[in-house]
Amino acid sequence: MSASKVLVIIGDASETLDTLYPFYRLQEDGFVPVVAAPEKRKYQMVMHEIKPGWTITKEWEGYTIDASIAFEDIVPEEYVGIFFSGGRAPEYIRDHPDLIRVTQWFFDHNKPIASVCHGVEIPARADRVRGRRMATVAKCQFDLEVCGGIYVNEGCVVDGNLVSGRTYHDNGTYLGPWIQLLKEERARHRVL
Repeated sequence: MSASKVLVIIGDASETLDTLYPFYRLQEDGFVPVVAAPEKRKYQMVMHEIKPGWTITKEWEGYTIDASIAFEDIVPEEYVGIFFSGGRAPEYIRDHPDLIRVTQWFFDHNKPIASVCHGVEIPARADRVRGRRMATVAKCQFDLEVCGGIYVNEGCVVDGNLVSGRTYHDNGTYLGPWIQLLKEERARHRVL
């Protein structure tokens, strides 16, 4: 296992700020973010915001990002942690059998996990949120609760190895505690 590689899970329509802030923040602390998606290729991200007077999310085209590994090629033991980005991507990638396998491995091995916004749909689909406290965007509260999770409307929720935020507006609150868990995990592996 590399004590510095961290999976960043995305697909087309992943939210730009949900993805890029953690991607660069990981690098600041010496971690290597490895972007993983259904296949190894370039992906189109989006920007989401509820505009004043709107009752639904407005979406704009954002930056693109290259996935360096496909879900089917992930060997979880090679990574110190995993991050589930938000946006619309989790709605269609959550059923990918290899993503479910990888997600379950990180939960079952108590590795550092972070999720933001719609990212909750992936661990929920993998049946790993039962009894777990999590933040997510309010419109995903049902997805979390119907799968047995506990919705908490806070900018940072830490439940053991699981750290979550509601939206990119919470990037400054939930990512720090997750990166601290990653540092502790990295230190354990350097000692071994």
